[in-house]
Formats: sequence, C-alpha cells, structure tokens
Amino acid sequence: VHMTEDEPLFLSPTPLFSNLDIFLFSLIVGIVIYWFMFRKKPEPVPEFKKIETQAPSTRETSFIEKMKKMNIIVFYGSQTGTGEEFANRLSKDAQRYGMKGMAADPEEYDMAELSRLSEIENSLAIFCMATYGEGDPTDNAQDFYDWLQENDDEELSGLNYTVFALGNKTYEHYNAMGKYVDKRLEELGAKRIFDLGLGDDDGNLEEDFVSWREQFWPAVCEHFGVEPLGDESSIRQYELKVHTDINMNKVYSGEIGRLKSFEVQKPPFDSKNPFLAPVTVNRRLNKGGERHLMHLELDITGSKIRYESGDHVAVFPTNDSALVNKLGQVLGVDLDVVISLNNLDEESNKKHPFPCPTTYRTALTHYLDITQPPRTNVLYELAQYATDSKDQENLRKMASSSPEGKSLYQNWVLDACRNILAILEDMPSLRPPIDHLCELLPRLQARYYSIASSSKVHPNSIHICAVVVEYQTKTGRLNKGVATNWLKNKLISDNGHKSMVPMYIRKSQFRLPFKATNPVLMVGPGTGIAPFVGFIQERGWLKEQGKEVGETVMYFGCRHKNEDYLYQEELEEAEKNAALTQLNVAFSRDQEHKVYVQHLLKANKEHVWKLIHSENAHIYICGDARNMAKDVQLAFYEIAEEQGEMTRSQATDYIKKLMTKGRYSQDVWS
Repeated sequence: VHMTEDEPLFLSPTPLFSNLDIFLFSLIVGIVIYWFMFRKKPEPVPEFKKIETQAPSTRETSFIEKMKKMNIIVFYGSQTGTGEEFANRLSKDAQRYGMKGMAADPEEYDMAELSRLSEIENSLAIFCMATYGEGDPTDNAQDFYDWLQENDDEELSGLNYTVFALGNKTYEHYNAMGKYVDKRLEELGAKRIFDLGLGDDDGNLEEDFVSWREQFWPAVCEHFGVEPLGDESSIRQYELKVHTDINMNKVYSGEIGRLKSFEVQKPPFDSKNPFLAPVTVNRRLNKGGERHLMHLELDITGSKIRYESGDHVAVFPTNDSALVNKLGQVLGVDLDVVISLNNLDEESNKKHPFPCPTTYRTALTHYLDITQPPRTNVLYELAQYATDSKDQENLRKMASSSPEGKSLYQNWVLDACRNILAILEDMPSLRPPIDHLCELLPRLQARYYSIASSSKVHPNSIHICAVVVEYQTKTGRLNKGVATNWLKNKLISDNGHKSMVPMYIRKSQFRLPFKATNPVLMVGPGTGIAPFVGFIQERGWLKEQGKEVGETVMYFGCRHKNEDYLYQEELEEAEKNAALTQLNVAFSRDQEHKVYVQHLLKANKEHVWKLIHSENAHIYICGDARNMAKDVQLAFYEIAEEQGEMTRSQATDYIKKLMTKGRYSQDVWS
C-alpha cells in the first residue's frame, strides 16, 4: 500500500480525549491560573500614561511651536556641512538685527507646517540648499524635495521666504536644488522677499555668500520695518562647562552618535551610526612616480551591510595628531581636560556643537575640521582676541565685503592655503580661548569614495581606490589631505590590533543597466576607474552565470604605462576572459604630445556611435569634473555630430536626452 506522509502507520483505538480537547482544557486552566495570580496586582496604567505624555510626536517635529519665541527659521540642505554652517551664521545674524532665529534640519521637522508660518508675526523662512551629485537634493533634504514635488494643492501664501543655493559651476546641473526650491515655493503661493543667491564653490563660495548676505539683511529690515541694530559684537552660542570629576565612561571618545557605539556595535549602520570595518588589504597601486595611489579593502562580515556596484562608501577620518598637538601648544592648553559646550538657547534642537562631554583632544581629532582654510565669520569672531590692533583690523577687513578685504582673504587665506594653525602661527598676537575656537570651527565631515568592487563577487568586503593628497603651500608648509593620509596609515595590523575604519554606505544612481544585454561604455581615467572595477567584476560574474551580456568597453587613462597604470593585471585578465570586450588605455605622458581618453573615443568614433545609436549602450563617466568630464562630453557631442550627421545643437540635445533617460551617468568630483 502506498502511504502518504501524514497517514498513520498503525491504527490505534480511539483515545478518550482527542489532542484538541487536551489543548483546549490546558488553555482554560492556564487562563484561570493567570487570572487568579495576577488580577490583584495594581495596573501600572498611570506610569504608561506619564511616559507617553513626556514626548508626544507632534512636539518633536513641530517647528511652529519653537517659533513662538522667534521669527526666523533657516532650513539647510547640506551634504558636506557647508549649508548647515551658512544656516547657523544666518540664524546668529538675526540676533544682530534684533530678531531671533534658529537653524533647522528639514529631515527633523514636518515641512507641511510651512503653511502655518503666517501665525508667527514677521516670520521668515530662509533656505540654504546645496545640490549634490547630478542635480540631486542632499540626503537630509530628500524628503522635503519629495514633499514639494508631490503637493500641488499646498497653500503657502502666508510664507515669506528667500533661498541661498550652494553649488559648483563645473557640474552640469549647477545649483539645481536651490533653483528648484526658489521656483517651487513661489508656485505654491509663497512670497519671495529677497532674490535667490547663487554660491559657486568652483569660484569663491564664501565671497558669494558674504556679498549676498550683506544685501539680504538690510532688505529684510526694510521689509519688516525693523531698525537694523547692526550689533557687531561677538555673540556666543555655547557656554563652556569644565568637568573636573566625571566618570570617563560618560565621555565621548570619537563616536559619531550614540555613546560607546564603537564598543557595542548595533545595526543598522548609517551616517549617525557607522560600522567599524577592519582593514584587510592596504597596498600601493602604482609601480613608480611621486604620488601614492592605494587600494584598500574593508571587511563588512556580520554587519548586515548591503551594497551595489556604483554606490559610495563614506568614511569618518581623524585629524593628524601632530597638528592637534601643535594647536594645543600654540594655545598653551591642556588638551585632555573634559568639557561640554552647552547651547545657550534652550529651544534649539542642537544641544552641543559636537558630542559632549569630551576632551579638547577628541574634539580636535575626531569632530572639528582643522585643516580647511577658515571661513570669514571665524576670522571675524576671533579678531577680538588679537592684541595687535593691525591684526585685529586685518581679520575684520577679511570678513567684510570691501574689495580690499576680499582680496586680502583670497590671497592671505585661500591662495596660501592657511589653516587655523598656520593663521595662529603667522599671527602671534592672536591667541583665542580654545573653547570659543572649538565653537567656531566647522565639523569634520565624512569623505565619500566610489566603491571599487562588486557585491556579487565580494559580498563581505568593500574596496576603495584613492590617491594620497599632499602638496606644498605658498608659505612653504606641507599640507596633507585628512582622509587619504589617514587611510594610507591604516595598516593591516597596528601593534597587533586590527586597523578599523568607521564607515557606512551611501546609495547612488550610478547603476549598471537593468538588462545585462545592453552594452556599457565606461570612461574613467586615474582613480575614476574605481566604480568600473566593480562594474567589470559584475559583468564577468553575470557571464559566469550563463547570462547573455552586452559589450563591456573601458576607456582608462594615466600618465605613464610603467608608473600609474592602475589595476593593470585585473584589466588585462578581464580582457583575456572576455569580461571586458575592449580595453582602451591613454598614457598621457608616454609620448611627445599628450593623449587623453577623449582622443581615444574620437579615434574609435564609428564603434562608439554604433554602441550608442544602434545598440542602446549606457555611458558612464567617473573622475575629474573640471576638465575631464567636460572634454569627454564634448567628444561625445562631436561624435554624434559627425557620425549622426547632426548640427552641433542637435548633437548636444541628443546627448542631453541620453542623460534624462539615464543612459549617460556621471560620478564626478572637482
């Protein structure tokens, strides 16, 4: 007899109670016992209620509640901290003009409340909006951007606003986010009370901001009929508390978010909770030359971190300890004092400028940017501490918008690449209190790198390709890039300990085509090759899975074949096993006339045009935005013009259309 699995092998007499009876009987007995055991206990309802009323969710996301004591709110969309910095400066300015303002992260608030700003007398919303990547909003402004796009019936007629946009002219979509917010708010009925400001980081962003701000405040005062106080004195935002007797377990030692988060790691990992990844490989990529190009591998085993080819890895570097020690010496302070800087404005969501309590050493090592040339507002606030009147005058002049002041700041600070230490060394009369300096310096930001691996091939590791930044300044100092020098020194074993890198993943739009049969055409000279190492690995993996894969074409460029031909072995191996169908390499300095990737593209114009026009190829550009990306784009215009028999404007439209269709993607930096 054929038996199925759930038929009994032996037939037994019918039991007195079935299993269901026994189960129901046990359940009833259990409930009765539970009732008698626990019913007498007082119900802790009041406790629950008390907990609930402490923090109703409306309080957390409502900026209107906070604004009942002020009239100006400055929202910022910021990826690298500059937008946030400008927002803080504007909210501080408000005080100088007899008003009260606060800086606010749109991610933390319910932006639908903009329509209620009319309830606040003389209210004004300022938006400092940076553009990131290919005309995208910054991560913290993404929800606000989506909200603006989706809500056509929003009525914002009671909203007074102005926008200052932060961008970079070398990018295709210059200041797209700021321009969009400015236009969209007007469409929804809001009233623009001062013209859109456009800041260009390719030129002089600081100067653009200062010039805009100098005209903006008088216009605000006039609009609200307020007498400008123009109080030029320094305004402290935080007060210092020195902790003489504190349990060191309560002191931050470099964590980004939660205290002790580096000791007890809990997923999910993100910008506020980075994962500590051990470094498993750190090797020099170039065979010669003065530069140091490197390949690192970070182990993400057990982190639950997922990534796709084309994503970015963000790492949190630390400043050079020699720089930190020198700062301590110049200012004559004990860097190991435990301190807190507490916000004087109790309404503010930002209780401290960086995680507190901590030591000055930790703040200057992990939390503050001490290598960038300081912005003019920092010089202005520090001027009061210079004992030499000439120094005081020069510091104030550099913060003004006078042509002489602008030129002095450009030459003495920016062109000379003077960081805060260099300024203190070259101005012996300037010795500010370290707590005020720590209040003024911007936060040290995470650095982003294009991931040089595919998660299909390397699910538990993330690869980074970078060039170490090091250069001589006009004053004869050696300036070193914070993150690349820090990464260079991340040896596999540091005195028997693993070297760790705090990191998280930032998703990107830089993606391989959904259909593997689409050809891909990759252009990535220098470290711009990074994402394409991942792309090539992935196309090879797809082939191994038996998938039909379209042509995979690489255009790489470097200076000398024998010096900086990055990933030469990997690329040649990929070409040998047909993961790469064509490898084109431009060695710019191996012959008298320079040869770059765009020259090779034009030399292969028939093949390039066939891939784009007939075979639906996806084009990817990675690397330098200022020259390379523009020259390559120009080459594509010329190929379309010549091979497609178009006028220049038709050819331009053709390539721009590829961009809107997601067939021409760029991952570029300047």
